[in-house]
Amino acid sequence: MDSPHFNIAPQDMPVTVRWLNPIGCPTFDEPIAHLLHSIKQPSTQVEVVSFDMPHSPTHLEYRAYEALTYERTVRIARDCAREGIDALVLGCFYDPALEDAREISGETLVVAPCQASLQVVEHLANRFSIIVGRTKWIEQMRARVKGYGAGDRLASLRPLGMGVDEFQLDHAVTRRKIIEQAHRAVEEDGAEAIVLGCTIEFGFFEQVQREVGVPVIDPVVAAFKVAESMAGMKRRFGWCPSRAGSCEPPPEAEIQRFGLFQGPAPIGNRVKA
Repeated sequence: MDSPHFNIAPQDMPVTVRWLNPIGCPTFDEPIAHLLHSIKQPSTQVEVVSFDMPHSPTHLEYRAYEALTYERTVRIARDCAREGIDALVLGCFYDPALEDAREISGETLVVAPCQASLQVVEHLANRFSIIVGRTKWIEQMRARVKGYGAGDRLASLRPLGMGVDEFQLDHAVTRRKIIEQAHRAVEEDGAEAIVLGCTIEFGFFEQVQREVGVPVIDPVVAAFKVAESMAGMKRRFGWCPSRAGSCEPPPEAEIQRFGLFQGPAPIGNRVKA
């Protein structure tokens, strides 16, 4: 059976980016769409989507919750390939199902916030700290950072004592706690830059950066701008995801024989940015 035809879009067409909030709740779709609209290039087309899960957690703080999203994430990546979307961002700092989504994404680039933030901070400082929500997150995030080859540059992971659902409730409280832990990371741990370790910590980096005096990386901004930039390079230079060796995707004939990826993409909410 013939493979689906995934073409690189012409250079003069707008770059397209899909941001996935990998939960079945639209709570953060509009706010993140507003942020992305404010930082995107004028011609870039952006949409923010979340899942169609009828029963969904509002966060992925637990591995069990995260695992529930993998199948839908992979299907979203497959849909991006079919729709000719240039780049997909998986909007959680755990980078859930990143490798799985990349395998099935055709010519769509798949970007994730932790990896993108580490790529950005590497150009700005030798040692960095990550501000996380709760102590529970530290082991899993440390493993991610180590897996990306940045473990020797990680000064510390500092928790705020807050869950994901709390970050946007009282901005003054959240900002104060981030500034406090960022100061401690710099003064006590030797951090030269700060990475905010959750996509729902969006909107705080500029004031924290002014207060603490070191670069502060917002993972939403970092992941989106990396995706947008990579999409532009794909258009100009043909730098699409490799499909050789370990990057080999499942054979299309086998996918058809197994009856996989049938029906519409599991999108419950969609917002244009």
